[in-house]
Amino acid sequence: MKRREFLRNVAGASAAALFSRHALAQGNGNGNDVPPNIVLIISDDQDWEDYSFMGHPHIQTPHLDRLAEQSLLFTRGWVASPLCCPSLGSMITGLHPHQNKITSNDPPFDDEGVTFQPGTWSEERIAKRRRMEELYTESPTLPRLLSDKGYLSHQSGKWWGGHYSNGGFTHGMTHGDLERGGRHGDEGLTIGREGMDPVFDFIEVAGETPFFLWFAPFLPHTPHNPPDRLMEKYVDKHESFYVARYWAMCEWWDEVCGELLDHLDEQGLADNTMVLYICDNGWIQQEDSPRFEPGSKRAPLDAGARTPVMVRWPGKVTPRRDETTLVNSVDLAPTILEAIGLSPTSEMQGINLLDQEALEAREANFSAAYTHDHVDIERPVTSLMYLCVQQGEWKLILPNTDNTDTDYPQLYNVFEDPREQENLAEDQPERVPQLRAVLRDWWPEGEAACIET
Repeated sequence: MKRREFLRNVAGASAAALFSRHALAQGNGNGNDVPPNIVLIISDDQDWEDYSFMGHPHIQTPHLDRLAEQSLLFTRGWVASPLCCPSLGSMITGLHPHQNKITSNDPPFDDEGVTFQPGTWSEERIAKRRRMEELYTESPTLPRLLSDKGYLSHQSGKWWGGHYSNGGFTHGMTHGDLERGGRHGDEGLTIGREGMDPVFDFIEVAGETPFFLWFAPFLPHTPHNPPDRLMEKYVDKHESFYVARYWAMCEWWDEVCGELLDHLDEQGLADNTMVLYICDNGWIQQEDSPRFEPGSKRAPLDAGARTPVMVRWPGKVTPRRDETTLVNSVDLAPTILEAIGLSPTSEMQGINLLDQEALEAREANFSAAYTHDHVDIERPVTSLMYLCVQQGEWKLILPNTDNTDTDYPQLYNVFEDPREQENLAEDQPERVPQLRAVLRDWWPEGEAACIET
């Protein structure tokens, strides 16, 4: 959206702004006079170790390092599903994919040779895509829930739900027109790569009105086309051009995050803004091609599902680094809602990341991997590939043989074997049925044969 067009469109925000002044007067229910702004920063296709604050020996992320120092940092975060659309869906709704039915990136194929290019989809497949978009309108998304407190909300970056208004955003960049390439972000994908004006304009228009910012730039996601100055910095640090280029993209992503964080400082907003950080799924760069390594993105291993999670809220959250507590992408929504005095919906299984007692009481962390394309949009179990549970140091992965060739459980001690190289299922036979029972109690659809064995 062009700057002038954006500023014309925000004129319609006046009614919401009037409502928000009433909300400001009421406070947020936690003793604060002014509700905090909420900024959710989402990385796209990045391994959990690919930050200097996570110990990478070459990638430099000074802006995110500073954010980590100022935040409650959980190094053992998990996403609800290691693929972008269901992962992002879990963040915006606070629900696992089997709850909101957002399990996959695309609708079922209806013919051979279908591509993702604009203008190539059949009417039948477009109708199925529209049904997927309706899932966002049927869910109590964060923007809708926050509107009860008078928040304005802005979508930028990756967004699979069609037009931004489908998610309840009052403002945004994605138009969702499939004929113009509106599959997963369209104009929204330019944020960061082509400047930050749409986000900065929104913050300016919001003024004293509390706002929620969905900031999900297409970074460091492919295409890996970092600025020359960054490519030159990394090209000699790895023998693979593809790996060096990906590393450069990670630093470019850090710079983009720095632009946003610096803007909050410059506008005097940082002290009353809760900043949360997460990645949608992992990525391990192949050395001989631009693709990702099997076992990372889309995989139930930690290379696909693990991510650092950060919460910064000056004066409200004490910065510290937590290396053991298990957290999940479905925890973001309850954390945000409770911060402004709202209750999570009854369906939300996540917990408030700022509630230490609740964190200590958590017995298990759950994730699930699904097919890239839906099998049946209305029945999530038909697209299920793997179910995962972690308790303490132990992680069990169970395959759904309807959608994967794997037919054996995988058990890992992820504290001792963080890259999950040694399957201990045969060496620890008592743990597999115990963790399988935990999954059986959690999974609502008994049709998943992997938990009934």
